[in-house]
Amino acid sequence: MSDRPYVLLSCGMSIDGYLDNATGTRLLLSNDADFDRVDAVRAECDAILVGAGTVRQDNPRLLVRSPARRAERVARGLRPTPLKVTVTGRADLDPAARFFVTGDIDKLVYCATPSLDEARKRLGEVATVVDSGDPVDLELILADLRARGVTRLMVEGGGTIHTQFLTAGLADELQLVIAPFFVGDSRAPRFVGDGRFPWGPDRRAELAQVCQIGDVVLLRYALSERFAPA
Repeated sequence: MSDRPYVLLSCGMSIDGYLDNATGTRLLLSNDADFDRVDAVRAECDAILVGAGTVRQDNPRLLVRSPARRAERVARGLRPTPLKVTVTGRADLDPAARFFVTGDIDKLVYCATPSLDEARKRLGEVATVVDSGDPVDLELILADLRARGVTRLMVEGGGTIHTQFLTAGLADELQLVIAPFFVGDSRAPRFVGDGRFPWGPDRRAELAQVCQIGDVVLLRYALSERFAPA
């Protein structure tokens, strides 16, 4: 599928591949310098996508934090922060979540067809709810985003969403940050789940960049011929 946004997956994980712990208290996997780098990446994108589980568990704002970057976007004729997008199968989302109530920007909820009516009742005043098929069809979502003017999409997780984009071969780039510690608890969420990935022992992903950022390391992987090295 060529007529879709450039898809950049962004993720931080522990040395042993976990996104969080199992305690219910959010685990910080990065440092201030890397958080600022992620903010810069956000500022260069047209939309940021997370799964409904991330909205429920992490309650993220998904905003560009730097005033200078927000001002630069406005100077380019853009909104201060990218479009916010989430994907849900069952519409179990709180309309008071920070995803919906923060940021002067549109919010899109791509919902599985059977839950569409419930999603519009619950979220219709805080977001635009879009039918995304049964089951949810990522190619349909990407085509709709492209029709809305999104050319560069940042996917920030969680593990289910990352797995879906990767196994479908719909990611152009992966930015993976490794934190210098282990979680060591199989109850905790992992970077990806089980699946058939296009990259394996016989087809290795291309490592395009390695960068130390304080006590974490950034690995950039080129996952398609659309990869933009700059």
